[in-house]
Order: sequence, then C-alpha cells, then structure tokens
Amino acid sequence: MIPASFAYHAPQSVAEAVSLLEQHGDEAKILAGGHSLLPALKLRLSQPGVLIDISRIGELQGIHVGSSIEIGAGATYAAVAGHAGVRSGCAVLAECVEQIGDIQVRNRGTVGGALAHADPAADLPAVLLALGGSVSAQGPGGSRTIAADDLFVEMLTTALEPNEVVTKVTVPALGKGEGAAYSKLKHPASRYAIVGVAAYVKLAADGSVAAARIAVTGAGPKAERQSAAEAALVGSAGDDAAVAAAAAAAGDDMEYLGDIHASEDYRRAMVKVYTRRAVAAALSRARA
Repeated sequence: MIPASFAYHAPQSVAEAVSLLEQHGDEAKILAGGHSLLPALKLRLSQPGVLIDISRIGELQGIHVGSSIEIGAGATYAAVAGHAGVRSGCAVLAECVEQIGDIQVRNRGTVGGALAHADPAADLPAVLLALGGSVSAQGPGGSRTIAADDLFVEMLTTALEPNEVVTKVTVPALGKGEGAAYSKLKHPASRYAIVGVAAYVKLAADGSVAAARIAVTGAGPKAERQSAAEAALVGSAGDDAAVAAAAAAAGDDMEYLGDIHASEDYRRAMVKVYTRRAVAAALSRARA
C-alpha cells in the first residue's frame, strides 16, 4: 500500500500546469481531489513519474450563476451542493453531488476531476449529458469547449487530450417549463451508481413535451444518452403512458456491465425502473 516514488509539483496557475504536462508527457498525472488516483497509486496500479497537484489553483475554484452556471473544475462537490445559486438555478446538479460518497469524499472530490476521470459508475456524467452541458479545457494551443455529448468516449476515456486541463463546467440555468431530475440505485457501501438515470424535459406552451434529454450511468462502460426514450417523450402529453413508453425504450441499445454487484440483466431492468422515476420527477418539476 505504498506508492512508487514520484516527483511532486503544485502549480499556481492553469498555464503552469499545462506547461508541466507538456514537459513531462506520459510520465505525468494530474491530481485534483485524488479519490480515484490515490488508491491506484497505493496499489501501484498507476505509477506516474510526476504528480501535478492542481488543487491549489485559485482560478479553478469559482462558481458563477447567470443564464448559465459556470463551475470551476476544482470546485468540490460540497461547494456545489451548498451554493444557493446552483440550488435555485439547477437544483438537479446540487442534488446529484449530494449523493456522491460521504462527507469526506464531498469535501475533497472535484467536479472537473470526476468528469475527466469518467468512471462508468460516476453520477455527474449522466447529469451533464441530460442538461446538455459542456466542459472547457486548456492546453498548449489555448482553450476549447467540449460538449457533453462529445466528451465520454469509452470506459475511463474522454475526448480530453493528455496535455489538457479541465478549467470549468457549464450547464444551463433552468427556467419556467423546464425540469430535471436524477435517480439512482446506489451501491450501499461506496454509493457509486449501480444504475443512475438523469432526465431533462422542456414543456411547450400547451403543456406537451417540446424537448427531452435522458442519460444513463452505472449500467455500461460509459454514460450515454437514450435517444429512443427521448423520442418517446417528445411531442407527447407527458402523461403516464408517455413516461411508461420512455422507460420501456430506455437501455435497449446499450452495452451492459455485469459484476459481483449486479448482473447485466439486472442492470437492464433497473435502467427502465430508474428512467421512469427520473422522467416522472423531471416532468413534475417542469409543471411546478
């Protein structure tokens, strides 16, 4: 349980962190909250020659709320959950991070770190997908924005380049006629998602569903949208029959994981159950 030796750097700016990544290449690893990396270091599953600790970079900490909500990549789950602007503008985001781990995890774990790591059982990827959010990243060539739909490539792999640092996460502030919810079956010890479903709906003036986004995490190798379930909702009255149709269509085209915690068949069944719950809750909020 003792890590291999490594050089340690604590840059004071994103530019300095990017420079260190460029300098050390594949030998370097970014340390944010550390909840995923530190256990891997202790077990020597990861043995970087250089550790770049970005937790002290002030420009990664802020949260700004307007027509959209911009969250610094270094903001902790606890900071997001406790932010009044987040809770009023996009409550589902605060509710999601409140379900992550325990208080120690929430006080250290970071929003940017979770999305960059892309654990298949993480909560935030599904919520970011359902909200149609994005991440901003800075590399040697400057900054760019990556839409959530393009971010998650496969298990533990994102569209980020090895020499890029996530700088902020952006989600829309929800308005009248919009609602979002996240529902998950959590592992009783770790609180990772065995299955988690995030849903967003927007209602038209006549009360019908004008737009919908539904995403699943925990069930497969990456978080992913559920286009068939979304199509079952859009244009409908958002009644019980439409919710049931969306739930029935959810998860049909996914690749599933099976392990000691849940079989593929069980996860497939739970995707439908938790899609029904998340969609029903999102519709209720949109009508409130």
